[in-house]
Amino acid sequence: MNAQSTNQPTRIHRTLGTNLLFIALAVALTVALSAGLHWRANAAVSSVTKEPLPVAVTRFELHDSYQRQVSFLGVIEAGRKADLGFEAPGKLERVMVREGHVVAQGEVIAELDSVRLQAQRRGTVADLARVESELELARLKAKRQRDLVATGAVSREASDETRLRAQALEAQVAAVSAALDDLDVALAKTRLTAPYAGTVAARYLDDGAVVTSGTPIVRLVETARLEAHIGVPVERATSLREGATYALRLRGEPLDAQLASLRPDIDPMTRTRTAVFELPEGLNALDGESLTLVLDQRVDIRGGWLPIEALLEGQRGAWTVLRLDSASSGAYLAVREAVEILDTRGDMAFVRGTLQDGAAVISQGVHRVTPGLPVQPVGD
Repeated sequence: MNAQSTNQPTRIHRTLGTNLLFIALAVALTVALSAGLHWRANAAVSSVTKEPLPVAVTRFELHDSYQRQVSFLGVIEAGRKADLGFEAPGKLERVMVREGHVVAQGEVIAELDSVRLQAQRRGTVADLARVESELELARLKAKRQRDLVATGAVSREASDETRLRAQALEAQVAAVSAALDDLDVALAKTRLTAPYAGTVAARYLDDGAVVTSGTPIVRLVETARLEAHIGVPVERATSLREGATYALRLRGEPLDAQLASLRPDIDPMTRTRTAVFELPEGLNALDGESLTLVLDQRVDIRGGWLPIEALLEGQRGAWTVLRLDSASSGAYLAVREAVEILDTRGDMAFVRGTLQDGAAVISQGVHRVTPGLPVQPVGD
C-alpha cells in the first residue's frame, strides 16, 4: 500500500509534463502558421500594389530577306619575286646583303671573283693598242705610196698591198674591240644587281662558295607593288567586275582594293577562281600574309533584327525573348516568345520565331524580368 502511494505522484508528474510539452508545441505551431499567413498576405498585397518595372523596348520588324556578309580567304603576293643568281660560273667573292635588307633597283647584291677576267681585259687592251698602232702606220704608208704612184717611184701593186694591209688592220681593230666589249660584259656579269627595288627574303650562299651558272644566291621580293590573290566560288566570281573596288580585311582592319583581273582557270585544289586585286602602294603587309574578301549576300528568309541583349538562352540551345502584352488593367505584362538565331552582325541578331510584325520586345535587362511581371515601356 505504501509503495503504490509513493509511485502514484510520480506518474501524475510525468503525465502532466508530457501534456505541457504537447501544449507548447501546439502553441508554437499556431504562432508559426499565423506568421506565415500574415507574410503571404503582406506579399500578396505588395505584389498587387507594386509599381510596374520600367523596361527598354524595341519594335520587331519582319523582313522577307536580309543581307549577310560572306568572306573568302586569300593571300598577299608580291608583284615580282625571284631567286637571283649569276649567269656565269665562278667563285663568290662577297655577298653584300642579309635577310631583310632593303635594296634599290640596280644596287649591287653580290660579286664574283674577277681576277682572271681583269687580266684578260688588260691583255686585250694591249692587243688593241698594238693593232691600232699598226693600222696608223699602214694608213700613213698607203697615203705616201698613193702619191708616189703617179711619178712611177712606187708600183701600183705595192700601193695596193699597202692599202689592203691597212684595211685588214682595220678589221683586226674591230675584232679586238669586240673582244674587249665581250670582256666588259663578262666583268659586268660578275656583279649581281637588283632588277627591281625590294627586300631580300633569303640568302642562300656565303662568301667563298663556288657557284655554277644560275645557282640562287638570294631571293628578292618586290615590296613596292603587292597583289591579293583570293579564291572565289565560280558562281560568285561571275558577279565581280574588273576595275571595280571591293572591300577586303587585313588583320581585322578594312581595306579597299581594285580588282585587276580574274584568272580564266579553276584551282584544282580549292575548285575556286582566283581574283587578283591591286593593293594600295605603301601598304604595310607581307608576302604570303592572309586576308579576306568581304561580299554581301542576299538570304531569302523571313525574319527580323533584334539586339543580342534582348535574347535569353533557354533549354537545349533554344532562345527566347520577352514581348510586351497588354493586360486587362491597362498595364503591360512580359510574355515569353521562342526565336531562332539565323545570323549575327555586331550587336544585332537576325531571328525568326513566334514574334509578330510590330511586336514590342524588351531590349535590355531581360535577366531581371520574369514572364508575367508587370512592366512599363520607357523606349520604343
